[in-house]
Amino acid sequence: MKTAFLTAGLLAATAVAMPAKADKLDDIIASGTLRCAVVLDFPPMGSRDASNTPIGFDVDYCNDLAAALGVKAEIVETTFPERIPALMSGSVDVAVASTSDTLERAKTVGFSIPYYAFENAVVANDKAGITNWEGMKGKVVGATAGTYEAIWLEGKVKEWGEGEFRPYQTQADVFLALSQGQLDATVSTVEVAEANVKSGNFPGITIADKAPMVPDYVALITLREEFGLINYMNLFINQQVRTGRYAELYKKWVGEGEPADLTIKGVYR
Repeated sequence: MKTAFLTAGLLAATAVAMPAKADKLDDIIASGTLRCAVVLDFPPMGSRDASNTPIGFDVDYCNDLAAALGVKAEIVETTFPERIPALMSGSVDVAVASTSDTLERAKTVGFSIPYYAFENAVVANDKAGITNWEGMKGKVVGATAGTYEAIWLEGKVKEWGEGEFRPYQTQADVFLALSQGQLDATVSTVEVAEANVKSGNFPGITIADKAPMVPDYVALITLREEFGLINYMNLFINQQVRTGRYAELYKKWVGEGEPADLTIKGVYR
């Protein structure tokens, strides 16, 4: 009995003596810097201005998160396929990179609640004669590899049993291929489609139709075991909405109108 009490006492003392393990949230605050992976060929979410400075909704969102933490923001440019590898390698702390909250990705990284929601559009080369989303059937279509749009579009090509799907490394590559006639059509977010058509950088393309896809909810991501940071990001997103900052950023980068509702009826508020 004495031995049991002695062992229990030693264990208790050891537990008290051992310092708590710092998590990523503590590390970021201690370092004074928040490193955000951001995709910068995805206007209006991320791009560069005439002086090569990163700008966009996601850039401002990273800056806001850093300000809330009391640290400076460091924008680390990544492509869509590089977002998760950048996290896993420790090159960045979080990704503010319009990342769709898929169950497959959640096996690898940790997601916050949604901070934005996209609708999608079909963008076609003018010479392809596509006037609605069904017109993509049998055509050569493509999207950025690994994205929500690419997964949906490749699935449609398989379902139709005709046509061809081509994956690309970046969003800019997709729109360049579309403009040059290497692709007949692509699917992208409405915001990106409108920004790229309006830019004049990709002549000969037109928004043909809305794509019949469910809204693409996107979230902030970090390592899946970083519960402290994930909880903080969830509260941060909540406060971005309730303080009106979400609507302010939407108006600044997307335009007039109401930003998408980030809640799902019957699931969460």
